[in-house]
Amino acid sequence: MDRETRLKRLHFRSHHRGTREADLLIGGFFDAHGAAWNDTDMALFEALLEEQDVDIMAWAMGTQAPPARYEGSILAALTTLTYVPVAE
Repeated sequence: MDRETRLKRLHFRSHHRGTREADLLIGGFFDAHGAAWNDTDMALFEALLEEQDVDIMAWAMGTQAPPARYEGSILAALTTLTYVPVAE
């Protein structure tokens, strides 16, 4: 699959998680960082998308320790939460 198609697929999967909260967190994360990812980063994010939303959200918020397989730059960026839009 070419890079553009892969990114479009990741965009869709990131924004259609099943709950608004997960869509905002995971989709917002993809929007903020996805364009800069290389193939390795995209593969890691694809694996992350197979996890349960509650687990991903807990890892992002720091209420649960993530599995070692996800440790690295993507998870570090996910835990910043600066990409989640806040209504004023």
